[in-house]
Amino acid sequence: MASICMNLEIAATPEAAWSAVRDVGAVHTRFARDFVTDCRLEEGGRVVTFANGAVAHELIVDIDDDARRLAYAVSGGSMTHHNASFHVFPAGATGTKLVWRADFLPDSAAAYMRKMMEEGSKAIRKTLESVPAA
Repeated sequence: MASICMNLEIAATPEAAWSAVRDVGAVHTRFARDFVTDCRLEEGGRVVTFANGAVAHELIVDIDDDARRLAYAVSGGSMTHHNASFHVFPAGATGTKLVWRADFLPDSAAAYMRKMMEEGSKAIRKTLESVPAA
């Protein structure tokens, strides 16, 4: 099984970052603008449309406010398995460390997934850092 982990240092408070992560219906406006272009909630999950035209049906597995962790899984599509999570940690006095991990099959999807996660990471950082501090 392939696994990719992105560790992002973000100039935003953990509270602001977690608020955006846990708002599962607003990923396209509050969390990863320009990488995700649309998000529609459905029973138990969401349908996410990416800037490259890809569409993913994501099952929301868990939203853990105490741990600041969102877990989700992609169903259907070309992968036989896909689960991922975002985990928000404090970093320094006012920053955030965001850990995005994805595990998936087949292994041959690794190059595509790495490219998507790199592009997504840039959009996440840009979106979260554009929110004024409270």
